[in-house]
Amino acid sequence: MNAKTNDTTSALLLDNQLCFALYSANLALNKLYRQLLAPLNLTYPQYLVMLVLWEQDDVTVSDIGERLFLDSATLTPLLKRLESAGLINRHRSRKDERQVAVTLTDAGRHLQQQAAGIPHAVGCAAQCDTETMLSLKQQLEVLRQQIQRA
Repeated sequence: MNAKTNDTTSALLLDNQLCFALYSANLALNKLYRQLLAPLNLTYPQYLVMLVLWEQDDVTVSDIGERLFLDSATLTPLLKRLESAGLINRHRSRKDERQVAVTLTDAGRHLQQQAAGIPHAVGCAAQCDTETMLSLKQQLEVLRQQIQRA
C-alpha cells in the first residue's frame, strides 16, 4: 500500500471524522438536556425559543427563526406547543401587521427562574471551566460561519 492509499484510508476512518465527533457530542448533549429540561416540561428546541424570549421579549417569529436557524415550518409547531402550555402568546406585530410577534406570559417569565441552573449543570456535566466552554463555543461558531460561507 502506498502513502496516498494510507492517507485516503485514514481520512475515511470514522474516528477521524469531525462530523462524527460533533454528531456524537450532540447526542450526548441532547440526552443531558432531556434530563435537565424534563422537570420544566420543555424539549430542547422549545428551550432555545424560550432563551431567545428571555433575552428579548416581543420578538417576531421570523426573528426567532433567524436566531435559531429554523424555518417557519419547524418553528410554528414549537410555538403552538409553547402557547398551548401557557408560556407564550402570539399576536400580530404592532410594528408590522404582516408579522406575528411572540411574547412571554407570566408563566413563561417564571420558568426562567426554574431554568437558571441549567447552564451551570451542563458545565458541571462537561467538567469544563467557563473559559474552556467559551473557547469551545467560539470555535464552533467560527466553524459554523465558515461552513455557511463555503
